[in-house]
Amino acid sequence: MNKKILIVEDDFSVSELMSNYLKNEGYYLSNAFEGEEAVQKFKSEKFDLIILDIMMPKLSGLEVMKQIRLDSSIPILIVSAKTDDVEKALGLELGADDYLAKPFSMIEFSARVKAALKRANYSKDENNGTVFHYMDLTVDSKNFSVRKQEEKIQLTAKEFEILKLFLSHPNNVFTKSQIYQNVWHDDYFGDENVINVHIRRLREKIEEVPSKPKYITTIWGIGYKLGE
Repeated sequence: MNKKILIVEDDFSVSELMSNYLKNEGYYLSNAFEGEEAVQKFKSEKFDLIILDIMMPKLSGLEVMKQIRLDSSIPILIVSAKTDDVEKALGLELGADDYLAKPFSMIEFSARVKAALKRANYSKDENNGTVFHYMDLTVDSKNFSVRKQEEKIQLTAKEFEILKLFLSHPNNVFTKSQIYQNVWHDDYFGDENVINVHIRRLREKIEEVPSKPKYITTIWGIGYKLGE
């Protein structure tokens, strides 16, 4: 398997539980117990996945994620006892790949880890270098760049994949379930918040008036499609 995972968790017993479980499944593990240590380890070592708690000493998990996202699109799985939608949405807006609320079963935890690593590998293998032009957008899937006229737009990995999905199928209407299955490459369990947050954030970045979208429009009661 040879996948290396960084676990960022300040509760030693929880960190040990996750580490031992994943070691038994063949992963290489590294641990950080506060935010600054996590950033230092990320900068000095190469990881395939980061498991990140939100409530961390010295530097919060959200601040850790902000710093990581300046340099990397590595998959990040948030694990936290903070389960309200606002905190969850904030984590997703910053580029988290998935969210797992404490307490959780180790079976579910293992499944989420495998899914995150699988999605990361799929995305790497999927790139075919296609350049899309739509209205005043230019989307290059080879270097993951998006330009609106001459302005460069910074998207998270998932925002980019959602936009590319619509551009690749300009006549299709996608339900939230279909978007999740195509972008996350996993079964959809009805968590609409994940899709809602990503669509809203994508619109805020590419639309002139996000409340009146012209690039990705809503088909009420069904889903979304490209254009009007």
